[in-house]
Amino acid sequence: MLVAFLFTRDIKGLVKPTEENGKMPSSGQMAGAASPSPASVLNLETSSTAAKNVINKNLATDITALENSYKGANGTEKIQFAKQLAQKWDDVEQITPSALYLEVVAEGEPSTKSWLAAGNQFIKAFESTQDSLAQPALLQKANMSYKKALEKDSTNIEAKTGLGVTIVNGLGAPMQGIAMLLEVVAKEPKNVKANMNLGLFSIKSGQFDKAIPRFNTVIATAPTPEAYFYLGTALENLGRNKEAVDAYLSSKKLAANPTLSSFIDKKVAELKNKN
Repeated sequence: MLVAFLFTRDIKGLVKPTEENGKMPSSGQMAGAASPSPASVLNLETSSTAAKNVINKNLATDITALENSYKGANGTEKIQFAKQLAQKWDDVEQITPSALYLEVVAEGEPSTKSWLAAGNQFIKAFESTQDSLAQPALLQKANMSYKKALEKDSTNIEAKTGLGVTIVNGLGAPMQGIAMLLEVVAKEPKNVKANMNLGLFSIKSGQFDKAIPRFNTVIATAPTPEAYFYLGTALENLGRNKEAVDAYLSSKKLAANPTLSSFIDKKVAELKNKN
């Protein structure tokens, strides 16, 4: 999942530069008029079928039996089956069907907590998929979930952070999302999700110097391979190659992922040759 997250990011230093790399995304970039509706792209049936193709057959059989029970149930019982299915899919790291079942739960038992759970899972699915059709649909579903959470509690920091993240990623004017995230860090300076996404946006808009303190805050609070990787990306783009190498190697150590390790080894070799 980490590698999918990294390789779906249009970030300088991670992908080959193009004319658009590093530029600030336009207002509503992912939510244009031609975008298909989330319902036409994402539904339980197709998401479940696709997910079953990549998991163990015995697990798929168990999930199919549970899905049949879900389809035949009503009311509270149906919601309970939806909760079980959301957890089952999450256990096998199939995030999209898990998120869709959490949405069913939130619709049946609407609360700040249930809509936050759905929104967070849709964001996780958005970050882990490389499906260009699914990405905007997942982002829209996350956006809607966070808005519904805020309808229940307009002061909820987690929902406000999530909503800001969806806007920064293309659902509205980027600066509106940035303003929301800055409001969050003003109240919670060490908020990991807000700082991480402010750092990512700084990189995407070519403001590498502003990205560094954001990632350092994340690393000091809850170090992740992603934070170290993007810290390395920012440092590399500022010509601070020795520090970039250290950050990349920290990312490699934490991730312990062969694909990412191979990518970082090549990156580190290139940077050492520049010194």
